[in-house]
Amino acid sequence: MAIATQAFPDYWADACKHLMKKDRVMKRLIPQFGDAQLSSRGDAFSTLARSIVGQQISVKAAQTVWDRFALLPKKMTPAAVLKLKVDDMRGAGLSARKVEYLIDLALHFSDGRLDVDGWTEKDDEIIIKELVAIRGIGRWTAEMFLIFHQMRPNVLPLDDIGLLNGIGASYFSGEPVSRSEAREVAAAWAPYCTVATWYIWRSLDPLPVEY
Repeated sequence: MAIATQAFPDYWADACKHLMKKDRVMKRLIPQFGDAQLSSRGDAFSTLARSIVGQQISVKAAQTVWDRFALLPKKMTPAAVLKLKVDDMRGAGLSARKVEYLIDLALHFSDGRLDVDGWTEKDDEIIIKELVAIRGIGRWTAEMFLIFHQMRPNVLPLDDIGLLNGIGASYFSGEPVSRSEAREVAAAWAPYCTVATWYIWRSLDPLPVEY
């Protein structure tokens, strides 16, 4: 089920050079984080399950719930999740709705409704369209998947509060920013919006988020 992906994106060094040349904030930010960079866990199901668990709660709370949930199955696979009891999943801290979403996700993987092996050849929007057909996965979750699993270089998650807050802090003296203002800032980041987004997240929280 899992796609074999490299642990780190091969474009990172080139992206950093590009961003530091094109953007004054990136020129200041990127050197602060040394060799740290985006990495992939390499498992599509776990990445999506983790992103569902993390919806609408803090990073710290999401990690706590995930750690409890991950102890329930012997291995984090669709088949194993489908065998779990709802009460046990609720006991790990998952809402009833998130339990439903995780079961639906597991069903999509187990019955072959997702073209997992074909994702490497498809463009971002096609994959997003496939993923948002799953209950509980919206555009933001699909974009997190493209960033953290597929490691696509040019994803700009404009629904991400952290990205908007970070752009406001770094480019607008702390003022709130609209999606259109964020898009204007990000015009200088292409074709490496993923990398710039990752550094904006780091500017708010030095501890990297992983899915």
